[in-house]
Amino acid sequence: MADAYDRLGFVKSRLVRHGAEREHVAVPPVDAPGTGILLFAGDRVILRPGETPTALLTPDEAARRPDGPLTIFLGRFEDRPVFATALPEDAAESFPEPDFRISDLRGIAAQGAVAAEELGLLATAKSVLAWHGRNGFCSNCGTATEPKAGGFRRECPACGMHHFPRTDPVVIMLVHRGDACLIGRGPHFPGTMYSCLAGFVEPGETIEDAVRRETFEETGIAVGSVRYRASQPWPFPSSLMIGCVAEATTEVITRDPLELAEARWVSRAELRTMFDACHPEGITAPQPLAIAHLLLRDFLDGTV
Repeated sequence: MADAYDRLGFVKSRLVRHGAEREHVAVPPVDAPGTGILLFAGDRVILRPGETPTALLTPDEAARRPDGPLTIFLGRFEDRPVFATALPEDAAESFPEPDFRISDLRGIAAQGAVAAEELGLLATAKSVLAWHGRNGFCSNCGTATEPKAGGFRRECPACGMHHFPRTDPVVIMLVHRGDACLIGRGPHFPGTMYSCLAGFVEPGETIEDAVRRETFEETGIAVGSVRYRASQPWPFPSSLMIGCVAEATTEVITRDPLELAEARWVSRAELRTMFDACHPEGITAPQPLAIAHLLLRDFLDGTV
């Protein structure tokens, strides 16, 4: 069980966030010796390949970057100050192979291109930089806001409103009944992959009720008991996946075609063929980096 959880993307991080340091102490210089710098060229990350690939570039390596619109102070990673900078997409041209490698964050996670602890660090950086990119103006009065607290707050100079990075809670659930579990396929899913059902938690809603509502809305299946299993940051752009196990009380599927392209019940034996990539219809399970993989693996192993 622990091994499956450890394979999830973005759940490990040794970042010491140092909120007090951002707020009350002068942020270290971005070019200080020992500093680690994460560079995002649009949605892509600049890596240093080698025996131990890393996204933590030294100040000397990062010096070739053009001026970026924003640099944020994340905190400390293994006692090193760490910053993240948003660059234009074409800035990647300043970091040619073989000295550097450019990849999107999903690809880095799927390939295990950096240490698991760095994935959590990259998830934080990507989410906060994306938030800045969407929140340049005050939602209260419309004035351009200014980054503060190392980049973990924006302030409006006109009305004084403070704005903070947000994380959107999403429930993702293994719905089961007897020896079968419910899987679905969204219209946007790649290839032939099926997964667990998922949906955003709405204001004023509990996690349990969100599981019940989303399951019923998408498939017409009623759910009784719900329990929490695990969570996973998902920085696309900034969600927290809340993994749950839910017991269905009905079986007839009434699919919402706007939400799901397909939905079906599968037995443990059929689920095994999905994990072994030998299903007669060619349908497959989510990758190990996704929390849906963990939930479906729990069911397959009989721990649900």
